[in-house]
Amino acid sequence: MIYSDSLVTITDSEIIFNHYYYSTGKRKVVSLADIDTIAVKKPTIWNGRFRLHGTGSFKIWFPKDMGRPHRDRIFFAALRSQWVKIGFTVENADRVEAILKEKGLIK
Repeated sequence: MIYSDSLVTITDSEIIFNHYYYSTGKRKVVSLADIDTIAVKKPTIWNGRFRLHGTGSFKIWFPKDMGRPHRDRIFFAALRSQWVKIGFTVENADRVEAILKEKGLIK
């Protein structure tokens, strides 16, 4: 394990999104090899700052994070295997951004 908090766990080969599925709260495991790119954006009303769980556009799915309105960054993972992106937040954005850059996922 490289990084873990209440929202995500990052290992050498995958990212685990806790509280991913809406009705069950189960987690989703995504292989790093299945991630095309990850974009990092400042949270705004237009890109999901107040989206606590689910989707508003059917293009981006947000795992549950009740603290998202107070986070300083939102990460958007584009996957190779599906057209829906994953918009996620973490508790230590500086650390996660450094890890994802090191892995070549943030360009």
